[in-house]
Amino acid sequence: MTRFKGKHPMHSTSIKHLSLAIFSSLSLMACQPAPDTTTQDSANQEAIAQDSTAQSTNSAQNNSQSAEQTITQPITILALGDSLTEGLGVAEQDSYPAQLEAALHEAGYVNAKVVNSGLSGETSTGLVNRLDWVMKTKPDITILTTGANDAMRGIEVAMIEKNIRTAIERLQAGGSTVILGGMQVYDNMGNEYVKSFSDIYPRIAEDTGVAFIPFFLDGVAADRELNQDDAIHPTKDGYTIIVNDNILPVLKPTLAQVLDSNQSSPDTQLSTATTAETS
Repeated sequence: MTRFKGKHPMHSTSIKHLSLAIFSSLSLMACQPAPDTTTQDSANQEAIAQDSTAQSTNSAQNNSQSAEQTITQPITILALGDSLTEGLGVAEQDSYPAQLEAALHEAGYVNAKVVNSGLSGETSTGLVNRLDWVMKTKPDITILTTGANDAMRGIEVAMIEKNIRTAIERLQAGGSTVILGGMQVYDNMGNEYVKSFSDIYPRIAEDTGVAFIPFFLDGVAADRELNQDDAIHPTKDGYTIIVNDNILPVLKPTLAQVLDSNQSSPDTQLSTATTAETS
């Protein structure tokens, strides 16, 4: 039997070639650039940081908006006028003062109170005569709408204007910020009277500097769907339009000014300081 005493020449050569090929492959793999895991990790971390920052920013904005939407400072608004203020023909909760209070609470003025001081059939003279009584409510803001009944009775425009100016002067002297609601009358009163009547409201607003609603019934007057059968007094839906479209756009800036003024008043600061000391 022939024994194998050494390496077969052909077998040895094959092993050498195979070893060389493996070594070359490993060398090539070693020369390839390694994946830049550091850059990738850095990018991932940056993306996570940006996402976290965005979430924090959104959270801060939401918290800020929530704080802005809740105003706890008490505010009293006097709705002063005739049957249009009283809400003749509709349920108490459907009158404009009630709807306005609800709208203010929904807007974040949680301690806003609207006092309904409307009196059906009242003229501007009657309103002036009861000012001392209604001022006992100590209103921060008064929404004044009067004169329509005067016009329906053909009372002289000069007298109506005098009464409105007197009312504004006395309300302001009592510490109330006044918002004047403009009124208009039907053409059957005669063109000259109609124009003279409607002109007194912007004139008074300009002279006295009070906030002004150009036409209290704008968007509602003469609309059969938004008025009761008498074609004069609004329905619940009519009052909703008056509150949202006519009153609030004028009232909200006035509210901001009054609340800011009240907050910075010495009495408020003293009350705040006393509360802090007690706490």
